[in-house]
Amino acid sequence: MAVEFVGIDPDTDRDHCPTVWTDAEALEILFQGWKPSPETWAACEATSPANGPVPDDEVILRLPARMIPKIREACDALERAQLRRAAPPV
Repeated sequence: MAVEFVGIDPDTDRDHCPTVWTDAEALEILFQGWKPSPETWAACEATSPANGPVPDDEVILRLPARMIPKIREACDALERAQLRRAAPPV
């Protein structure tokens, strides 16, 4: 597993810190965020195109909009990793 830290909420108090990482090996983005209220969770499930409730091995989490630059940075990093994998050896 090649997990790399991308960034933390710029307004963090270091106790409650939405965070973004990438796993270049799995080509995945990992998030730490806040648990939504039961009402928000229910609203997400009610509007999801998925079949049924959120499975036990999945989670809905909240991230502040101020994390958008870090999320973009993570997306860009994984896109570069994906392109490296697809490129023919030199």
